[in-house]
Amino acid sequence: MAIKSDRWIRQQANEHRMISPFSEKQVREGVISYGLSSYGYDLRVSDEFKIFTNVNSAIIDPKAFDERSFVTVQADSVIVPPNSFALARSIEYFKIPRDVLTICVGKSTYARCGIIVNVTPFEPEWEGFVTLEISNTTPLPARVYANEGLCQILFFQSDEVCEVSYADRKGKYQHQQGIVLPKL
Repeated sequence: MAIKSDRWIRQQANEHRMISPFSEKQVREGVISYGLSSYGYDLRVSDEFKIFTNVNSAIIDPKAFDERSFVTVQADSVIVPPNSFALARSIEYFKIPRDVLTICVGKSTYARCGIIVNVTPFEPEWEGFVTLEISNTTPLPARVYANEGLCQILFFQSDEVCEVSYADRKGKYQHQQGIVLPKL
């Protein structure tokens, strides 16, 4: 299994719509960078956010998730409270090839501010907008900017095609359109 280069990512985006919209070069002037890099793609966060709140004294339960645990915000930037968490979605829509698995890593600009991004791997033949998990690990409020880079996606191509893909399993997060909350 090998990490894929900018050349391969560009080809897959242009010929197979693996990433849409696709920024063919890294955009950096006046923004937290996004777009194609040497061995990955820095995706952008949209202006839709769900910020955790404890107003209703809810318990976070992945088997019985209460949507009242969030405040929904649409804005150019959002403040994630201290030691708290927000969900967002990517601007880009992804279509992962059958022989590819991705891993998401945070961008150093946010990591140096105590903001950690967690996204589970995009499995073979998964497609959709990415639901992004943003943690503020600091004791201070933290700002996240919409329409700018948030994390980097690394693409790994296997030397053989999997027997069963995410699409074959009819995965519960297939074709995500917005911020998708936990499903059982």
